[in-house]
Amino acid sequence: MVEESGRTLVCSVLFLDLIGYSKRAVAEQHEVKHQFNSALTEALDLLKRRDRVIVDTGDGAAVVFLGDPEDAMIVGMAMRESSGRVAMRLGINLGPVRLINDLNDQTNVIGDGINVAQRIMSFAEPGQLLVSHSYFEVVTRVSDHYKRLFVRVGMLQDKHVRDHDIYLVDDDIRLNENPLTPRPEPAAPHGPAKVVDAGAALMISGSRAAVEAALRDLVAKGSVALSVPSQVGARWYASCTHSGSKQTECTVENVGLKRVITGPSRQAVADKVADLVSFGAKLVGEIEELDGRWTAVCDSRR
Repeated sequence: MVEESGRTLVCSVLFLDLIGYSKRAVAEQHEVKHQFNSALTEALDLLKRRDRVIVDTGDGAAVVFLGDPEDAMIVGMAMRESSGRVAMRLGINLGPVRLINDLNDQTNVIGDGINVAQRIMSFAEPGQLLVSHSYFEVVTRVSDHYKRLFVRVGMLQDKHVRDHDIYLVDDDIRLNENPLTPRPEPAAPHGPAKVVDAGAALMISGSRAAVEAALRDLVAKGSVALSVPSQVGARWYASCTHSGSKQTECTVENVGLKRVITGPSRQAVADKVADLVSFGAKLVGEIEELDGRWTAVCDSRR
């Protein structure tokens, strides 16, 4: 990759983040990172091409694919299947990056392409693989059949007040299924819709009638629809914001020099943390879900 150094390229970037890594003891970190590295090596071995750059981020990795955009999806889906033994979040973006030589004369990557990949990843729940609109637009032009891989989550805003149109890679589709080969449609789901808290949004799935009814009910309670019901296979999906009261309902408790923030969603807690950080506080560890509530700890010392 040295001959590419200094060039700006448009690449697919897979960003992976190990959940709770910084809170583990050193011996545990070593074991988790070893398992993660082994899983990533196996996933990359699925590709015949070697045109990629791997950046070790400490608590995860970013893989920049210089070739076909599908490569990021193949490796991302393989790593998602490993998230049962190594908890992680995953995000993919397509954007501009610049290859540079670092102080150790190793190839490194900078640029908006990798920055946005990290922000897309930050919206994911454990075991979820999310992609940006730019990646979705390109990979679904390769084949119409790729469209059935994705469920639109909707427009979400990061801590830098930048909007991102997010797509979820359907958890029901596994790596060993060829998305280019049409498969028999499963029986349509019956019963009430399933509503899952995806942090910054609610994901609704089920039959068309059930999803439409659940979406109407949530909108009536103050939610805002982020995507209209759309079909993936036999299942229908939609997404919406939390209700107005849930979105902003966070509590902040002072415990010595620290502040403990709890709320109903990861995004609500992240927003409150951003407010505290702007006044000089520092986030300690990661935002995590504990007993059904999202929790963060900030150090208020300046």
